Amino acid sequence: MSHKDTLGTAPTPCTPCVSVPTVPPPPSPVPSPFQHRPSASLVSPWGMPWPHPAVPSPVLALPGWCPLSPTGAQTTQLLVEPPWRPAVLWDPVTLTCQGSGTAGATTWYRDGQRWGQKGGNHFTVTESGTYRCDTPGSRRSPPVTVSNDDLVLQVPVLALLEGDTVTLRCRGWRNRTVTRVSVYREGEKLRGLRGGTKLSLSPLQLHHSGSYRCTGLVGSWVLHESAPVTMTVYARLELQVSARELLEGDTVTLRCLRWHDNPVTGVRFYHGDKEVGRPLNGTELSLSPLQLNHSGNYSCEGWVDSGVSPWAQSAPVTVTVHGEHPLGWNSNLLTPPQPLPSRLRVTVLTSPLLP
Repeated sequence: MSHKDTLGTAPTPCTPCVSVPTVPPPPSPVPSPFQHRPSASLVSPWGMPWPHPAVPSPVLALPGWCPLSPTGAQTTQLLVEPPWRPAVLWDPVTLTCQGSGTAGATTWYRDGQRWGQKGGNHFTVTESGTYRCDTPGSRRSPPVTVSNDDLVLQVPVLALLEGDTVTLRCRGWRNRTVTRVSVYREGEKLRGLRGGTKLSLSPLQLHHSGSYRCTGLVGSWVLHESAPVTMTVYARLELQVSARELLEGDTVTLRCLRWHDNPVTGVRFYHGDKEVGRPLNGTELSLSPLQLNHSGNYSCEGWVDSGVSPWAQSAPVTVTVHGEHPLGWNSNLLTPPQPLPSRLRVTVLTSPLLP
């Protein structure tokens, strides 16, 4: 993916994928906006070029963003079904490899060794291990682990954001009964199991990030302990627009908000992959006068108070600019720009879009 030279060109959608985190270098005081970036609220959670945070593994890919390597090659995506991590051998686990090459040219790897070409881009797992894949022209995928341990703590294959609900489940080998289950985060025992094997956390907050494991009795009086699984919660940003349907010459106001009005700083706004403005103060920006080529997806990014994911992105919002009232479009249904609530009112930087 390359940054677009003109406004109004949306990035090519990607399909969901799973990945692992990477350790980013220290942030620069003024991060460059010209980096490959996701344009959706699910942070991908595969390693992103700084200043974007490393994303949890595995995760769903973001619509409108294809993970790229530093050299520009697309990273192969490895999907797992059912969507839990780690996957377990006693489930009918299916792995699907998606890359730029043809399905028949997929190469699989197991435990770091080439496992050959299995005749297609998907198969049902019959052996435990750590799997990766690649296709011609794409880099090797991040790993997916299929466990056959006596006790496993599973988390959903999702990018977890502030305000979400997540359920962790502690499972015994081949679904054997597990009793006296305890779940730990960073070595601290958590409450809320109530004698069961599942633990729900809601609403998620940034401090819920960490390493989790469970202990329990599996079909006997032998206490087992699961391997740790890392869960990362990312900040949730939302882009709001004063109107989604506008005419040439109109003004649109963009505002970038965070879950529960938590603070966000250093906000910048994008049209597709092109930056269109940074408020001098606050989280709002007015763009005027609009032209037809200003239609498309808009998103925002900003710094949040988090040691795990200090850089966050919003989901895209589509804005359409019309040259005249389209046929069948009732102008009475056009939502005019509304004044912002007083608690959100900040200094607005009015900056024309680039032609």
